[in-house]
Amino acid sequence: MSAECAPDRDALADLTAFQRDLLWALSHENARKGTALKADLAAYYSDEINHSRLYQNLDTLVECDLVAKRARDRRTNEYSLTEAARRALEARRAWQAEGDAT
Repeated sequence: MSAECAPDRDALADLTAFQRDLLWALSHENARKGTALKADLAAYYSDEINHSRLYQNLDTLVECDLVAKRARDRRTNEYSLTEAARRALEARRAWQAEGDAT
């Protein structure tokens, strides 16, 4: 695990907003291609997403064990959330709900 990666409970705290948005996009549909994620984020940001920015951030999330990467075919990879990412997103949702309740 990379030095940039936080322990499970705080896994999202040290991520960039873009990385959290990638996780959020992956949480809606499992096993997504990078091009589909790029299109979703471009629509959300109302701006073109740089190819290298997308894949560098996906690689960081893979290193942090938050995203699993597997080859779909010779040219295409697909990405999905790991169990650690699912737990981290659930913890964040609980934290946000706690804040909303106060």
